[in-house]
Amino acid sequence: MLAPSSSRALLRRPPFPTRMRGQSPIVGAHWLRTVSHRRQLSTATAAATANASVHNVEPIQDNAKRQQWARQVLQDAVAATAPRHNWSKEETAIIYHQPLMDLAFQAAQVHRRFHDPSEVQLCTLMNIKTGGCSEDCSYCAQSTRYQKGTGLKAKRVETVESVLEAARVAKANGSTRFCMGAAWRDMRGRNNSLRNVKEMVSGVRAMGMEVCVTLGMIDADQARELREAGLTAYNHNLDTSREFYPSIISTRTYDERLATLGHVRDAGINVCSGGILGLGETDQDRIGLLHTAATLPSHPESFPVNALVPIKGTPLGDRKPIEFTSMLRTIAAARIIMPTTIIRIAAGRKTMTEEQQAMCFMAGANAVFTGEKMLTTDCNGWDDDAVLFERWGLQPMKSFAKSAAPDS
Repeated sequence: MLAPSSSRALLRRPPFPTRMRGQSPIVGAHWLRTVSHRRQLSTATAAATANASVHNVEPIQDNAKRQQWARQVLQDAVAATAPRHNWSKEETAIIYHQPLMDLAFQAAQVHRRFHDPSEVQLCTLMNIKTGGCSEDCSYCAQSTRYQKGTGLKAKRVETVESVLEAARVAKANGSTRFCMGAAWRDMRGRNNSLRNVKEMVSGVRAMGMEVCVTLGMIDADQARELREAGLTAYNHNLDTSREFYPSIISTRTYDERLATLGHVRDAGINVCSGGILGLGETDQDRIGLLHTAATLPSHPESFPVNALVPIKGTPLGDRKPIEFTSMLRTIAAARIIMPTTIIRIAAGRKTMTEEQQAMCFMAGANAVFTGEKMLTTDCNGWDDDAVLFERWGLQPMKSFAKSAAPDS
């Protein structure tokens, strides 16, 4: 016999609809889907209301009106024919909190309006200056602060010829964008290094490839020099939300990151800026990251979505891997609010199954890193990706298919 409390709980449970003779059994399934969708919609509108109160925006009090507004936000976003840059945090939350299958489907619709869904950009990343960085980014093995625990030794800057040879190998294997990363806080006092980097950029551009670098903070003059050398894009990730950022990094401010992006944008270089999931952030922080990127003066040309790869010896070395659903949700939301942006599955792809990668491509991802290695972590190889592309009907995106070639 049920305990009294259990009996009351059972009586309060909403009954399944009774099927009349001749009535389709699908009715019951439809009822379940409707209840589930209403619950998800309530979650999304509740999140938007919370965001509104935090940001001193007058929330819509009537529940029916809130849900109607939430539906309209999604409908307008999915039907858009051009990017917009005035997203509110509440609208971003509404989109992010949609039921995941619906969110992925709607993102796929947007993706097909603005991109060829069969094309995926192949990017190869090379670490041209390993270790020795003075920053304290909690996730990074290249910081001198964690060297004892990680065992990573600093190396000199790679020679121009060794970098160009790596670019030739990448191109021969199908990569169309070559990215170079250096473990520096900034480029102050690094005139010789900047000169070498510009020679690398010009050499890679001469091969007909897109070129991206990430060198830490740069000023307006340095950005112009890189532009004149033929640089296609500059990577400088936001990493996470402004609110959570101080928990991860203390040696560089969020505004300094935004200032670097401003110098890059003003110089006419494409901005590559995304984030890292799995740092210990919440959904609100992922919404904050998306909102910041989507309200820049122009959307990033590319938005890398990284899954933290915990590295032993760093402060985040014992973090559990981020759930795949969080990666998929972030990619899909990014596709809807930044429809023309290239969305790149970056660090952590090595841990994904083929099916998970395919879901990301369907939901709007259209770039990957491929090759021998990321900066300090493993990377999916060219041969593996060739098999993946063949199996799922994908093809490499051509150079400058989405990025205008800079004037030389």
